[in-house]
Amino acid sequence: MWGTPKEIETRRRILVSIWAYAYEIASPPRSLVSDFTFDHACRSVAANLAIDTNRADLDHWFRNAFCPTTGLWIHAHPELDKIKQLFERIYLHDK
Repeated sequence: MWGTPKEIETRRRILVSIWAYAYEIASPPRSLVSDFTFDHACRSVAANLAIDTNRADLDHWFRNAFCPTTGLWIHAHPELDKIKQLFERIYLHDK
């Protein structure tokens, strides 16, 4: 199995951020993931908020601003510009 718990959680938080950005802000012509996949990943993030990543600032933000029942939290993400860049790299590369 790949990754330590810290690595797995870091990846999960990045992915849900990209997915929320796509849905809430970018509105691509097709969804990046199903609602089921997004909801499942968000529930996993919520269940693992006690796991510290290598970014204490983002750990703090997720613990205080993340909501697993909506994607609206993405608008307040402290690194929205980086999430946008990741989305564009993945989405434009996929075309």
